[in-house]
Formats: sequence, C-alpha cells, structure tokens
Amino acid sequence: MASLQDRVLLPCGLVLPNRLVKSAMLEPFSGNNHIPDEQFKKLYSAWGKGEWGMILTGNVQVDPRHLGSPIDLCVDSAKISDPEYRQAWKEYAQACAPGPVVMQINHPGRQTMAGAGTRGFTEKALAPSAVALKIGTGLLERGLSVLLFGTLKAMSIPEIELVIRQFTEAAKLAYDTGFDGVELHGAHGYLLAQFMSAKTNLRDDEFGGTAHKRVEIVIRIIKSIREATSPTFAIGMKINSVDAAQSGDTNEAFVEQVQRIVDAGIDFLEVSGGTYENADVRSFILNVAREIDKSKQMAATPSERTASREAFFLEFAALIRQNFPSTILMVTGGFRSLEFMRNAVVGNKLDLIGLGRPAILNPYIPRELLSGDVDPGKKFDAPEIRAPFPWNWIPIKIVGIGFQNLTTLLFYEGMVPEQNEGVGSLDTFLIGSTVSIRARDMDMDYSTSALLLVIH
Repeated sequence: MASLQDRVLLPCGLVLPNRLVKSAMLEPFSGNNHIPDEQFKKLYSAWGKGEWGMILTGNVQVDPRHLGSPIDLCVDSAKISDPEYRQAWKEYAQACAPGPVVMQINHPGRQTMAGAGTRGFTEKALAPSAVALKIGTGLLERGLSVLLFGTLKAMSIPEIELVIRQFTEAAKLAYDTGFDGVELHGAHGYLLAQFMSAKTNLRDDEFGGTAHKRVEIVIRIIKSIREATSPTFAIGMKINSVDAAQSGDTNEAFVEQVQRIVDAGIDFLEVSGGTYENADVRSFILNVAREIDKSKQMAATPSERTASREAFFLEFAALIRQNFPSTILMVTGGFRSLEFMRNAVVGNKLDLIGLGRPAILNPYIPRELLSGDVDPGKKFDAPEIRAPFPWNWIPIKIVGIGFQNLTTLLFYEGMVPEQNEGVGSLDTFLIGSTVSIRARDMDMDYSTSALLLVIH
C-alpha cells in the first residue's frame, strides 16, 4: 500500500526520499542584486534539515528586464560566467542539502509591474498578445491595473526565441551549480500560462491559433534545456488549472497540451491555479472541479467531496491522473492534515504532495508527519490575519488575498511560532502603505506592499 514514506523515482533517475515537497512560495527579499544571499541560505538550510522529499525554490526570473517584483531573484545571462556570481547560486543549492532541490524558473510576461526590472519605466511588458491585465472590473481596479502593470507589447518571434534561450540559460546555471532540476512556472497567469491560454494568446502563427500551437514555446524550452543539461537533470512544470478552465478551451484541448508536455520528456507535473486577475482561487477552483467531475462522470462519495474542499485542486488533478496515469503528479494547495495526505496517496490520486504554509509554520514538518506520532486529524494551518482599516474597505480582491497570505513573508527557522514552544507571536502593523510582519525574538523583519502578497 502506498504511503507518504515511499521513495519516488522520477523518469530522469532522480530519487525522492519521500512524497512531501516544500512548494514554491513568494520570497520578496533578494535586494537590488537579485541573487541569493545569506538570508536565503539561512532560510533554505532550515528546510534542508526538514527531511523533505524535494525542495522547490521560490520562482527565479529568467529576464532581469522583466521581473514580477523589484526584489525577485533573477538569473542574469550577462553574469553567468562570473565565478563569484556562480558561487552565490552554488551556496544556495548547498543550503538545501541533503535533499533534492529544484529551482523554479519563470518569466512574468504581462504580470510584470511597471518599474520592476532593468527596462525603462515606460517600456512595455511582453506578452503573447496585447491583452491587458485586469485585476477587477471596477473603475478603481481598472485604473490600478494600468498603474501597476502598464501597457503590453505582443512578442515578436525573435523575442520569443530570446525567452527560450533565457529559460535554457537559467536551467544550465542551475545544473552547473548543483541543483537537481528546474520547474517551469506555467501557472498563476505568468508568461508560459499566458501562451497556453486561448484567453491571453490570440496569435495565429507557430505559437498560437490552436491548443497544440499555444504550448509550442513550452515544448521548445523543455527540449532546449534537455540538450543543454543532462538526461539525469529533472525538468518539471507547474500547470494552471484556473487558466485552463477560463480559457474557453475544452478539457480535450487542455489534455492535448499536457500530452505534448509529457511527450517532450517532463519528469513531473504540478497542479496549481490562480492569476492576478482571479485572486479568489479557492472558491473558483472548487466550482471548476465540480464541473470537470460532472463532465467526466466520475463517481464521488460524500467523503470525497469533503476531501476536495480540503485540497481544492485535487479534482482537477483527477483529470490529469485519468489521462496520464504514469506521469508523476504533484498537487499543491489545501493539504492541512495527515489523514487527508494519506488518503490522497493511498487512493493513487497523486504522487507528490506540495506544502506551502505548513512548511512556514514548521520547516521540519516532514519529520513530524513521517514519525508516526501525529494525530491524523491534526490541522497544520496558519493563523488568520485579517486586513485592518483602511485596507478592508478597499474594493480590490487582490488586497484581501494579500492579507490572507501574510505568513508567506516569514521564511526562516522559527519564522512562525510553533505550538507549545513559546517562541512568541506575530505583530502586524501598518507603516504608510506598507504592511510589516515581525516575528518576536527573531533577527529579521520583512516588509512588502500588500498588493504584492501573492503565493507563487
């Protein structure tokens, strides 16, 4: 019988010691140089000691001109040959030892903020097509969309080819500096998700027009990375359940895209969802999952329905499992109890379980979960943080979601008080338009705009 303790063999030959994966999350403290520094080493050394089956880094951008936020980590192709630059990334990978570590690589596309990156403030963001990003339908939300994200430019073929090279160069750096693989970020409305979606890709060339062509950029990136690295280097991809449902495509079209990704030689697929345009992910994905369930006429008991509410991407993942039973499948989102994790694995609904907030609450949570000494019904959940006045009066969904994700800023050992250990408690307070979170008795204090508090 399958269990969380099982080793998982990826097609590339990489062996994961168990099924628990520290998922990628927002890490907004790289500084102006966009390279991993001592804070990252301290942060990841805690997770490295946690006995995770695999550690996924937060997203690393591939183009310094186009960042998701001004303080993202980023691979700069112009610096890759610099020994000191390479050493910083090598130490980042070493901090995660002894477990496997995979770098998530990304391009924000139209979700790059104005002024983020080295491009000029008025220079347009890149996208498959010039489809404006809207974080809401109200007048304030539409105005804020333009202010934050500016206007867009439909990418030329040379610009697409450059992005393919940038993903490849980032993966090659990861390979050379000790990472065990990379994960392409094709979720949350970023560039690769934009290409795959009929909603944001209106092209009629080799990179658009059909579901088959809309995934072409991904296929070329996978093949290019494989040629530049090694058959033993893992290549995963995070795919977007929300975009697939909203794009207007049929389930068959989505399955066609995943088939191409699998055929290109992917080692694992992670199911996630959400974009800046659709911040209220949980309720939306449950509705999507129910519709998929109906369309496929899958049998579901009341207990399975309860389970799907806890892991709000699981039913969508069933569509992938049904069509690609041999593909290593990871689901991230909503796993908060050992009982549900066990049921998902025993039921062969997935292969890997991605944990985000629980990994922040306790970086060593795999030890606890795999020890056999945990109450199966115990909930591993973050404290609720409500938006204070005046933020709770702002009619913009993404702000509210930001406050729900405040704990994603506390990325280091003891970052959130563990139960019964008296570490302290969280203070939340406003400084102008910025929210700061401080963990008492710790030596770090992170701040970020509430509008940027979104999980990757």
